[in-house]
Amino acid sequence: MSHEDDRRIDLILGDAVTRLAAASDSPRLDAELLLCHSINLPRSYLFAHPEDVLDNTTFDRFDALLRRRLDGEPMAYIMGSKEFWSHELLVSPATLVPRPETELLVDLALREIPRKAEWQILDLGTGSGAIAVALAAERLMCQITAVDISEAALAIARENARQLELSNISFAEGSWSAPVRNSQFNLIVSNPPYVRAGDPALANLRHEPVEALAAGADGLDAIRALAAECGQILKGNGVLLIEHGADQYDDVAAILAASDWTNIQNHKDFAGHPRVTAARRGGT
Repeated sequence: MSHEDDRRIDLILGDAVTRLAAASDSPRLDAELLLCHSINLPRSYLFAHPEDVLDNTTFDRFDALLRRRLDGEPMAYIMGSKEFWSHELLVSPATLVPRPETELLVDLALREIPRKAEWQILDLGTGSGAIAVALAAERLMCQITAVDISEAALAIARENARQLELSNISFAEGSWSAPVRNSQFNLIVSNPPYVRAGDPALANLRHEPVEALAAGADGLDAIRALAAECGQILKGNGVLLIEHGADQYDDVAAILAASDWTNIQNHKDFAGHPRVTAARRGGT
């Protein structure tokens, strides 16, 4: 086989799929997307021109991306974006990669917000802004406030709002409710850190910001802060929606009850796992 044959698209893809099999649940898709990103052409080009030969510069670019994926780096970081709620959002190592299960949080929030409501909505720990952007796009008359302690994450969130031309989102830097302690909201949503410190799962998430993943020995420190703080900034009968681990519902419910939250209800994600807990102030 000639050196040039080593650079043929079909052979490159075959080799990449084999190498990615142990590192990815979707090795062929990953390989195709990485190659498309390297040549800046759609996937259809790969199928139409399998015999095409890459130049050395393009091959080296693809190989560098492939090595990052083999090291376990999420595709979203390599590609620079991730789809969430039908929006293509910028992401970076300063933000978590938006997960499909978090769309449940958006869906539950939208069920609470009347279509023509002019509500004040708060997203605590916004990260890439995925939840805030989804709510702002679906409820244009509402004002969304997105808070995060990371300025680097907020920079990504601001850019996502700008690219989607959403003018009904504002951003604030700080720890949980501290930047908005003098405001009142109709609805508060949060996907906080909830992984236990030292959890073996963190090794597989090593490319994502640990401060956005882990929250104390039992993973519940951030949720304790939300339960303690959010009651003071939520309007009467307002709703708090918190995403958490599938095995944490009982503990989350107990934490909320201890802070005088009422009507505590859990909702399962699309895989049937307890994922989001809702609670009210002044409800029954």
